[in-house]
Amino acid sequence: MSQKNPKNAPGGGKGAPKGKKSAAAGKKAEDEREETLQAVVLADSFETRFNPFTLETPRCLLPLANTPLIEYTLEFLAMSGVADIYVYCGAHTEEVERYIQASKWHPSAPASPFNSLEIVKTTARSVGDALRDLDARDLITGDFLLVHGDLVSNLPIDAALAAHRARRIADKNAIMTLILRAGGLGSHRTKSKGITPVFVVDPTKNRCLHYEEMHPLQANKYVNIDPELLSTHTEMEIRTDLIDCGIDICTPDVLALWAESFDYEVPRRHFLHGVLKDYELNGKTIHTEIVDEHYAARVFNLQSYEAVSKDVLGRWTYPLVPDSNLVAGQTYKFERGGLCKENGVILARTCKAGKRTVLGKDTSIGDGSMVSNSIIGRRCHIGKNVMIQNAYIWDDVVVGDGSTIDRAIVASEAVIGKRCKIQPGSLLSYGIQIADNQETKEGSRITRAKRGEPPVAVATDTTIVGEGGEGYSFDDEEDSDDEGIAFHSNLIYSTSHLNLSSESISTLNSNFSSATPTQSRSRLSSFAGSISDDGDPSSSNEMFHHDAVNGLLDALKEGDDFDSAKLEFMGLRLSNNASDHQVRRAIAVAFTKRIAQLVEGEKMEASKAAAKTFGAPGAEKFLREVAVGTKNLEDDQVDFITCLQKDLVHRGSGAIILAAVLKELYQTDILEEEAMFRWWDENEALGEAENKEMKRVREKTAPLIQWFRDNESEESEEEEEEDDSE
Repeated sequence: MSQKNPKNAPGGGKGAPKGKKSAAAGKKAEDEREETLQAVVLADSFETRFNPFTLETPRCLLPLANTPLIEYTLEFLAMSGVADIYVYCGAHTEEVERYIQASKWHPSAPASPFNSLEIVKTTARSVGDALRDLDARDLITGDFLLVHGDLVSNLPIDAALAAHRARRIADKNAIMTLILRAGGLGSHRTKSKGITPVFVVDPTKNRCLHYEEMHPLQANKYVNIDPELLSTHTEMEIRTDLIDCGIDICTPDVLALWAESFDYEVPRRHFLHGVLKDYELNGKTIHTEIVDEHYAARVFNLQSYEAVSKDVLGRWTYPLVPDSNLVAGQTYKFERGGLCKENGVILARTCKAGKRTVLGKDTSIGDGSMVSNSIIGRRCHIGKNVMIQNAYIWDDVVVGDGSTIDRAIVASEAVIGKRCKIQPGSLLSYGIQIADNQETKEGSRITRAKRGEPPVAVATDTTIVGEGGEGYSFDDEEDSDDEGIAFHSNLIYSTSHLNLSSESISTLNSNFSSATPTQSRSRLSSFAGSISDDGDPSSSNEMFHHDAVNGLLDALKEGDDFDSAKLEFMGLRLSNNASDHQVRRAIAVAFTKRIAQLVEGEKMEASKAAAKTFGAPGAEKFLREVAVGTKNLEDDQVDFITCLQKDLVHRGSGAIILAAVLKELYQTDILEEEAMFRWWDENEALGEAENKEMKRVREKTAPLIQWFRDNESEESEEEEEEDDSE
């Protein structure tokens, strides 16, 4: 591709400066060049998850909400301040090149934000091959973004990029930052179905320590964590709630690591897992930036295509929505009721186009037809009494009278006859024709594309498309994507045919758990997603603890009244069948974490931080009723203090915070002296057996405990004197 010429050619203008001034200018120019942000776009996924559509069109040019996918990716890169882009293409390179040349993104276009945009043609058969090829070309000069051509994101990258550069300056071995999005442990439509990514993160350093993928067909669902990690990192989170956005901030060292190993084929399962596993050999660190206030997701399979489409309809991706008219010539307007349509749309008087529906230019809908939660492209003709819901219909499609389309994708120039029924999960590819009165099977894939090498036409199967129809059932036996058939190649995710075990994912290898002394385990028990305190791994415990802590922490940060937080908390407790101890532990972690944030982040005195945190509206009542409000009052209070102590072990100001917390809880009548005395005495009785870190945190409270004892003695003496005087 062509590249913009520099505004000032070398040697131009009046006499050029010489000597030191010239050297300084050269150094400045070099520094600026190093700070120029580059990006690599993987336009070819090297997968077959979007077959049969990608037999004829590259994935990055498939329409999402009537806009090619690559438009969203390039919009994100433009918002991120990227100057130079390399688009890696494999299949359908010519189509991608033609599209870019005619678009606003081409460097020769007046409004292009990019200095250069180069199409790189490759014969690579995997992401690994492409990145090794990129390393050999020596095109990357500094930090670069690695993204896929199916990225949809409104995320400002500035903060993550600044953090990455600061780490890289401080430590040249900090080579990569992964952008991840918090999705919660519940269901989330943009989460990967079937394959569960597991990130093990040190939250104190935002460092990724380990990565694995959980597969529903695995016999043993646990994560193998190197015990060395548990001994060198005092706080860890095992996260199964993160959405991988496919946005990586990289240094050139990343490409060097790809080049060193030809075993690396895919970015996460091979590269990320391998580099983290070999940390002792390579010394390279990978960090994370976890976001929850902006949108970022990849359209990496058909299920995510549907999920991201719904997010666009729901305007979660704003400003990347149809009425922003990202492509030249678009005329979308967002109307009341949630309908978004272009100029030239013809709606019959008795038809209904419901909310969250997009209609392209010159499309017509006949009398009695109903369209809801769907996207219809340009120049489509929808007949009378047609029912369309949750469907994605591309350009120039014809739908006959009386037909129904439910949760299906219909590609451009397809023709559906009268009174047809397109069942959920159906994929109707380019130009196919369905005869009148036909019904597709759920999940059917129909195409008329040529197959084989060289490509030859395949005969029409009239049992599938009917007499007069055109197309055949696409057989995916030739697909090379090893996970595609079971999890990725269908619009509707289902594992009912796989006879999968419902056994939950354990968070730690049971061999390690059973071999670890109780004292060591208790010291590490405060990280989110840890083993339960009785030593049994439990994903239910992980789910409750993570969600409960985050919910309470949000309430403390925002200053919300705890009545609503209590409702949510108790709902989590019931749904996860959490024990009283698990409840107290979650409450303790949330409150100590917030106090530590105020002390270490905002440099607030520990006593003031404790007073502010426990003084939140409704917090005292919540603690009395939920944390220490059961029948065994003293036992509950001792357990609650122990939970506070355990969590503060790994916090820098933990000892000072514990003393301030106990004083505040005593003054607000949440804790009683007897409980604190018992907690202190029981730990003192352990002697040498007491964990050193637990003792270090506890010892700072000695003056407070002594003050309580002295005060109690004085009160006893006064009472005795009063009795004697009587």
